This record gives sequence, C-alpha cells and structure tokens, in this order.
Amino acid sequence: MTERKPPGVPFESWVDKQIRDAQGRGEFDRLPGAGQPLPAEVDSTYDELWWVRQKMVREGLAVLPPSLALRKEAEDALVAAYAAPSERIARKIVEDVNVKIRDMMFKPPPGPPLGKKPYDVEEVVREWRQRRAAARADGPGSAV
Repeated sequence: MTERKPPGVPFESWVDKQIRDAQGRGEFDRLPGAGQPLPAEVDSTYDELWWVRQKMVREGLAVLPPSLALRKEAEDALVAAYAAPSERIARKIVEDVNVKIRDMMFKPPPGPPLGKKPYDVEEVVREWRQRRAAARADGPGSAV
C-alpha cells in the first residue's frame, strides 16, 4: 500500500476503502493463523521485549540466570560423575564443577541465589564406588 491519502477525504473512509480493496484482491486469504483465536494476554502490563520472548518460545530457546544455569550444571555434573567410567574421571567432573560453584559463591551474579555448596569429592567418589559395586553384583548386562 504505497498510495497516499488524498486531501479532503476523511482518514477513516480512506482506510476502510484500502481494506475493502485488499480483501477484494484476496490479500487477507490464507494468512498464518487465519481462523484461530488471538493468543490470550496472560499479563496485561507492557513488556517492551514481548517479541523477543515470543521468538524464544517459538525457537525453543531458554535463558536462565547464571546461578540457575550453574545449579542445573552442578546437578548434571553429579549425574555424570556417578556414571563416569573411572574414579579419576568422576573426581575430575566434581572438582571442575566445584571450582565454578566456589567462584559463584564468592562473586555472586545478579539474580536468585545459587543455593549450592561445593560437593564433597570423597563422598561422591564413595557413592560412585558403591554404585559400581552394586552394578557388578547385578550382573554384566546391568546398566549403571
């Protein structure tokens, strides 16, 4: 629509005519979301980044505050340590995540508190040994 409103024509009439003409040409046919209800507004407060949030939802992206991301990483590291093929690797995984936890404890970023303390490496390794022994006792085909 590059046409300009002619002088002397009321704006509302001109816009209505533009819409009717576009409908007649079929420009509103087969638009994405046609026939579907508009998304309900959960929060009626103004959010200048609404389009960024919607794009992230459509793309399946998520961004966590640094402390929550580290909390998730620490939980994943503990699971990985228990599944490690050797004690050396289990120790390395726990020691690496402990460094990150200690850094965040002493230099907290903005956002929610971490709520984690460094893992006791010896306790994790002791648990790792028990799990390995139990897996061997269950038989060679059992998964750890």
